[in-house]
Amino acid sequence: MPHNRIRPRRQPFEVAVLLAAPPCGVFLILLDVRPQSVTLAMPPPLQTGWETGLIVGGLVGLSGILWPGRLSTGLGIELAALLMLGSITGMYAVAIAAISGTRGVAAISFVVAVSAGSFWRSAQIVLDLRQLAQASREIGTDVVTGESA
Repeated sequence: MPHNRIRPRRQPFEVAVLLAAPPCGVFLILLDVRPQSVTLAMPPPLQTGWETGLIVGGLVGLSGILWPGRLSTGLGIELAALLMLGSITGMYAVAIAAISGTRGVAAISFVVAVSAGSFWRSAQIVLDLRQLAQASREIGTDVVTGESA
């Protein structure tokens, strides 16, 4: 039987971004300040969704990484958060590009890197979840309950 390898859940760059996202969203809301690219490129409901997404995505992602229960549940929670974070950072990159153009190439590059990293890790999690399901089928154990079939 081939060896199944599940990638580590505590990746430093991912954790750093997930730790930074909630305070960023909270400060944007509490201080009622937004980057010019956001105010010019996004309507107010979208701005609120972006700020809330930073808070929720970061907190949910950290919850998934620190999940004390089943590995598959923690990975699923982490996956949902990273898909959210990847989407909202991609949305921010588009706003920067729409307003700043080539002057914003440095900021766009870094924000796109966060988005790409979120989607990359999401793909890894999907593969890990597939491996867990396959291993469960091979040994006749229910991944959800851990009981033999």
